Amino acid sequence: MTVLSILDLVPIIEGGDASLAFRNSLDLAQHAERWGYRRYWLAEHHNMPGIGSSATAVAIGFIAGGTKTIRVGSGGIMLPNHAPLVVAEQFGTLEALYPGRIDLGLGRAPGTDQMTARALRRDFANSAERFPQDVAELQRYFEPAEPGQAVTAVPGAGLSVPIWLLGSSLFSAQLAASLGLPFAFASHFAPDHLMEALKLYRALFRPSAVLQKPYVMAGFNVFAADTEEEARRLFTSVQQQFVNLRRGRAGPLPPPRETMEGFWTPAEKFGVEHALSCSGVGTPEMVEEALQAFLQETGVDEVMATGQIYDHKARLRSFEILAEIGQRLRRDLEAD
Repeated sequence: MTVLSILDLVPIIEGGDASLAFRNSLDLAQHAERWGYRRYWLAEHHNMPGIGSSATAVAIGFIAGGTKTIRVGSGGIMLPNHAPLVVAEQFGTLEALYPGRIDLGLGRAPGTDQMTARALRRDFANSAERFPQDVAELQRYFEPAEPGQAVTAVPGAGLSVPIWLLGSSLFSAQLAASLGLPFAFASHFAPDHLMEALKLYRALFRPSAVLQKPYVMAGFNVFAADTEEEARRLFTSVQQQFVNLRRGRAGPLPPPRETMEGFWTPAEKFGVEHALSCSGVGTPEMVEEALQAFLQETGVDEVMATGQIYDHKARLRSFEILAEIGQRLRRDLEAD
């Protein structure tokens, strides 16, 4: 059975604030740990009023400090925004504090708009092209320090922090394959090149000291509830968020609507439904069917589930349903 994990954007809801968002995320992570999820990842975004995980390493420390066994990491750190040494020091610190529980997923995109990207790193225009070199530099900082080494990550040197490459195109798939690293595809919002990227990664994969065979994770939205009507109502929050973002009106996660009709144009509806096509929305049975179809099509080793749900109790229930589905699928597999 494919492993189940959670990607959290620390949603800041309308009428709430970042403090509430972090409390809710920690509560979800603690539940996820009890429900048997493998990882709990947080994503770096900037200048986004509805996403609280901009200081991703700090947020990871908060979640890891409030849990005991679940792996906690980045999904991901947008490396063009940072000097590799700083990332090595941050995640070396996290690994020293929470040994054996920290993951470092790396992305090539800025995770924001161009103006904000320039505010984050002045030479952004060339930093994306340096991504392979920055990944290699970051890897070196985690190697044991050599005698006389001029620059050392402290903490960081000699620590085992698993590195993942994330992407929504073919570039990171090829790079992950050439470096022998695990690969995660952002199919939860950018599904277009999913199958091509997975095929390329598996075909070109070269075994490395950290990974002997390809290992793939893919994003999948889950909006599960006890009734289809309620699940589809919950789904409208993220649908509104996508529409607002495309209109240049990014804001906190809005409460659900009874219907999206009258809110979006036909073109906006088409675009959002396509972007969110890798989703399971509905009753437990409907979500299980959608998940199984996704697994059969992709053959991924791990599903990174996400769900921007306004009501915290409903969000907990959605991920609880997914955990129950995972347990049921594992039992069925063992029975076979």
